[in-house]
Amino acid sequence: MERISVIGSGTMGRGIAYQAALSGFHVHLQDISEQALNQAKLFIEELANKSFEKGFINKEQYHGALDEIYYTTKINEAVKDTDLVIEAVLEKIDIKIEVFRQVNEYAPEHAILATNTSTMSPTEIGASTKQPEKFIAMHFFNPVHRMKLIEIIRGMDTANETVDAIKFVAEKMGKETVEVNEFPGFVTSRMNCVIGNEAMNMLMEGVASPEDIDKAIKLGLNHPMGPLEMADLVGLDTRLRNMEYLYQNLGEKYRPSPLLVKYVKSGRLGRKSGKGFYDYEREGIRL
Repeated sequence: MERISVIGSGTMGRGIAYQAALSGFHVHLQDISEQALNQAKLFIEELANKSFEKGFINKEQYHGALDEIYYTTKINEAVKDTDLVIEAVLEKIDIKIEVFRQVNEYAPEHAILATNTSTMSPTEIGASTKQPEKFIAMHFFNPVHRMKLIEIIRGMDTANETVDAIKFVAEKMGKETVEVNEFPGFVTSRMNCVIGNEAMNMLMEGVASPEDIDKAIKLGLNHPMGPLEMADLVGLDTRLRNMEYLYQNLGEKYRPSPLLVKYVKSGRLGRKSGKGFYDYEREGIRL
């Protein structure tokens, strides 16, 4: 297990690629957008520079991040010699299935295929591949280089050898793992969505300001980040897709907050758009 291909160069994809390169893997990062790849490369270079200057990574890791990530728009080039493919595209099952259809055309037979989904069924996605026994879900957390956990979710046909290989990769990346039985939302996403949705409803009802809701959860419940800050970091459009999926599969308690729907319709998507529950263009001043 030496070569990892990451499909999708957004927030999660570039984070996974960076952490894999720091950990000694040879990495291909693929995206259909040349612009997205350029942005990912710039982000990774800036993060590596800052981390090296502050002593968070050593010289070998620094050069790994700069020299062991290869950027390409061609999926065949990205996966032709790989040992592990990690898909990190939008949380839309039809897009994920199409990605793995293409991956199956070019990846070697021995390669393990993993989806970085936070809610969706690895059984359903894996059924579209040639070898569902080599398919699994790896749920990373943002920011990948700081967060210690990877949720591992096996599909109905996932082989024990596949699980063992993924645990090896996670350990080499410096991560802890939990093995979760397949169920919509797994462990962390179900909890995050419930807490975040209730925070949004409280904000809509005028219970407290975003700052005070987040402060109450951080200081009163000892969470490292408030639920509204967390939603802004994840992306409100991503959170809405997750909520809609859970609502469809698990019922009423996951009905998305009307405030979340309103914010997404208005283009307030969180950090990535500059505005969400907080205004990041004005240094965190509430909207």
